[in-house]
Amino acid sequence: MTSKTLSGPAAIASLPRNRLLGEFSLWSADLANMETDLKRIEPHVDLHHIDVADARFTPGFLFFPDFVARIAKSTARPIHVHLMVEAEIVEEQTRQFIEAGADLISIHAENGEAGLRAVALAKELGAEAGVVLRLETPVSAIKPFIDHTAFVTLLGTSIGVKGQSLSEKACGRLIEARALLRQAGREDQVILAADGGIREQTVPELRAAGAQTVVLGSLAFGDKDLSKRMEWLHGLESRLP
Repeated sequence: MTSKTLSGPAAIASLPRNRLLGEFSLWSADLANMETDLKRIEPHVDLHHIDVADARFTPGFLFFPDFVARIAKSTARPIHVHLMVEAEIVEEQTRQFIEAGADLISIHAENGEAGLRAVALAKELGAEAGVVLRLETPVSAIKPFIDHTAFVTLLGTSIGVKGQSLSEKACGRLIEARALLRQAGREDQVILAADGGIREQTVPELRAAGAQTVVLGSLAFGDKDLSKRMEWLHGLESRLP
């Protein structure tokens, strides 16, 4: 068992802010050898990203609380659970995944008032909260969540499908989101994340558009020399607008 020195909001607040973060999506790990893959990536991870899907909000099912509880015993890194679920279950799912060991729960703005209640519940239970937007949702939908969250994640591809190319709208949406954070006086408190379409050629574009973390799938797990990959990632210049 691996013990964490920090959890919840303290773990998220301690993430580096002077470079691009490496957020590893466990959807791309070797699911048949998860413990081995966790040990391999542990020295390089800033944040584990776990997608949860109910096959209604998204095309298929993904992951469950017992899975997260087992992972939480095998890593000292923070765990970010992305809840891709319908509004009627988002609060209960928030509770279950925090009890399983999630440090950060990101809720879809499309969940509306139920999403805001889930954000409040996450904080009440001692976790940090974030907000996520589908590619087709106006960026302005994050406004009700900005004062209550530490992460804003924008999807750059259609939700719940692997292997898609980055949308031509993705970078412009990141720039718009950063402007909204700046207007709200929260630019220094909220981490802006890009999820989907993460490729070697798109990461510099996303970074230049304002992304402070990118959700890495095959770009990380498929790389035989992960140390060099992360050196490249961390060395990308910040050219925030």
